[in-house]
Formats: sequence, structure tokens, C-alpha cells
Amino acid sequence: MIDRLVAIMARLRDPKTGCEWDSVQTFETIAPYTIEEAYEVADACERGDMSELKDELGDLLLQVVFHARMAEEMGAFDLGDVIAAISEKMERRHPHIFGDRANGGHHLWEQIKAEERIAKGATSAVDGVAIGLPALLRAEKLQKRAARTGFDWPDEQGPKAKIAEEIAEIEAADDATRAEEVGDLLFAVVNWARHLKVDPEAALRTANAKFERRFRAIESEGGDGFAALSLDEKEALWQRAKLSPSGD
Repeated sequence: MIDRLVAIMARLRDPKTGCEWDSVQTFETIAPYTIEEAYEVADACERGDMSELKDELGDLLLQVVFHARMAEEMGAFDLGDVIAAISEKMERRHPHIFGDRANGGHHLWEQIKAEERIAKGATSAVDGVAIGLPALLRAEKLQKRAARTGFDWPDEQGPKAKIAEEIAEIEAADDATRAEEVGDLLFAVVNWARHLKVDPEAALRTANAKFERRFRAIESEGGDGFAALSLDEKEALWQRAKLSPSGD
């Protein structure tokens, strides 16, 4: 079945008879769509919508085929190479299943990943943390990598105190440095969340969804005149929405 999708993409990419949009795309222009499709997969998972998940996984698979086709056109690799590479990687990273390290267990995963990074020429524990990751997720990954070297707070009190310190620095900052200080505060919040065993990306997604539900509720209750209400009136609606069973 994958051969059919590969053939469809090859035809779409044909410079003479293909699609005028698909045929001119590049890795750079397609990458944002790849990221978007991955988030739509996550959204379908979070909502437990299996029909939507099936569609979104197909869209994400199309992105893989698209990138592989462009690479094949330039003679770099093809989809078969992609599948072979990930197959080899999964076997290599599970030696307790496919190899001779029967007592290793899943904890070997990170050790093997680290060995792979060194083999690729990594010189730092934070090498290979993708720049294109969402900033919140990348902050957590950088912190985890640093923590493996022993560079970490011993408990959650350290990052908690750092948050208060960063807030004070924001208040003292001028226009030229305020954005940097806000970034430091967000980084510190991620660090605190990590120590509390809270996934900051998931926590913020939940907070976004909660805000959206409550805001839609107060918009609906306020009706056509919602924008003209005073802030106090809107706050009263907000507090009622918080008490509603649907407002969580």
C-alpha cells in the first residue's frame, strides 16, 4: 500500500506533468507543514478521536513520503533508506529485545542514544537538541541533557527560588533587556515543572484549552455586547464560568 502513495507523490512532483504546487516545494517550504501535521496528530490523540487520528496519521505519513521523494530526486536517499535506517535504529536501541544484552532493559535507550551522538562527533551533552522544537519543549530537553551531567538543582526549591529572582530582574529591566529577562523566567518555570515531574508542554496545552473553554463561555453569555462590557463585568462572567462544571 505504501507503494501507491510513493507513486502518487512521484507523479505530483513531476516537473512537467505534476502538480504546479507540489512540484516546486522544497525541504524548507514543506517543513512547517510537517510540524503542523505532527501537532494535529497529537490533537487527535488528546481528543481520543480515532477517525480523525487515522486521517491525521495519513497526513503525517504523506509528509515523510514528500521529504523522501525530494531527497530521492537529488540522489541523497529514498523512502526505502528511511525505513531501513529507522528499523536498524530501533533494533540497535533495544539490544535486550533484538541483541545480546538481555539484562539491559529500557534504561539502555538513553545510554545508546548518547553513544550514537558521540559516534556522530558530538562534543557537548546538549548537541543534537533540535533547534526547530517548540521553545518550551526544547528548554526541557536542554535541561534534561544538562542534568545528566550533574548540572542541576538538587530539588525543586532551587528552580522555585530562581523564578522569584527572574521576576525581580524583569521588574528592574529596561526596554532593551526585558524580553531576555522574560525568556529567563519562562526557562526557570520549565525547570521548576521538570523538578515537579510535570510535563510543561502538556500543562500549557491543558491551560490553553481551559482558557479557550472559559472564554467562549463568557463570550456566549455576554452576547453581542460582550466587547462593550466593562472589565469588572467580564471578570464576573469569568468567575461564574470557573464555577461551571464545564469550566473545570
